[in-house]
Amino acid sequence: MRKGKGLVCLFSRPTPRPCWRKVSLVRRRGANMAARWWFWCVSATMAAALLLVYEVPSASAQRKKEMVLSEKVSQLMEWTNKRPVIRMNGDKFRRLVKAPPRNYSVIVMFTALQLHRQCVVCKQADEEFQILANSWRYSSAFTNRIFFAMVDFDEGSDVFQMLNMNSAPTFINFPAKGKPKRGDTYELQVRGFSAEQIARWIADRTDVNIRVIRPPNYAGPLMLGLLLAVIGGLVYLRRSNMEFLFNKTGWAFAALCFVLAMTSGQMWNHIRGPPYAHKNPHTGHVNYIHGSSQAQFVAETHIVLLFNGGVTLGMVLLCEAATSDMDIGKRKIMCVAGIGLVVLFFSWMLSIFRSKYHGYPYSFLMS
Repeated sequence: MRKGKGLVCLFSRPTPRPCWRKVSLVRRRGANMAARWWFWCVSATMAAALLLVYEVPSASAQRKKEMVLSEKVSQLMEWTNKRPVIRMNGDKFRRLVKAPPRNYSVIVMFTALQLHRQCVVCKQADEEFQILANSWRYSSAFTNRIFFAMVDFDEGSDVFQMLNMNSAPTFINFPAKGKPKRGDTYELQVRGFSAEQIARWIADRTDVNIRVIRPPNYAGPLMLGLLLAVIGGLVYLRRSNMEFLFNKTGWAFAALCFVLAMTSGQMWNHIRGPPYAHKNPHTGHVNYIHGSSQAQFVAETHIVLLFNGGVTLGMVLLCEAATSDMDIGKRKIMCVAGIGLVVLFFSWMLSIFRSKYHGYPYSFLMS
């Protein structure tokens, strides 16, 4: 015990005092939680605002893109209803074919149809292209998936320069998505320009099958009727003597003509429809012999037919010189003429073969 104002127990508990450290720690934790909550609220608000700001221009751009595409398709459909092959200049080509958006394919024929260009092949290819476009336009499967267009050199020379194109006619498929690939350029020298061949190529590139419907051609039936009439008239006039039907020489000559026509490539021309010849637009040089073994021109088949006929005639003269009963002088002349025909035309035939099959080692008189 001690003296003072009062008694103090030595074993009494001290008066408790508040712990300021714990209180400050609790307050700090509450402040941190509030700061975090405020940060997440602000972040979420800003993210939502950014999404709204981004989506509004994106939606408007999408609507604008759809409107432009709809206008382009409507314009193409309107022109196609008037003319299956749309004539394009540089501005139309860049706006409707090159510029996006585009959900349709365009088959474009680059040509030179003006008279001063003197492109005979262009006119023939244009006729086949028109037949193909008309077949698609008036078919039951017609849709806006594919359109046919044409760019003439005198109306769109800038397009030729843009595509680095220096020959005509040329067919290119501009697909709905992306740029044209190597297979989107039609191999005219290999396949020819018949409407059926172009339709097969289009089916390979676009999965659009076009049934080619040609306008009626009465020239074939008329010629056949005329031939039958001539044969019937001859039979009627010679009805009392029908021995000419058993003439071996006549039948042999007819069979020989048929064999020469088939071996020269006439059937290939009928199936593929190649051009008659090719004229270089820069030099003006005309090629009658195709430089590849995978194709030929119509003029080339005529030349081969002539050469085969010359070789055949030479062989016939040699046979006649050996078996005929004529005097020895005429037989010698026939023999020399036959040898000359065989040697000359066979040499020409072999030179054509060498020009088409590059690297062929053999030649005879002419290289």
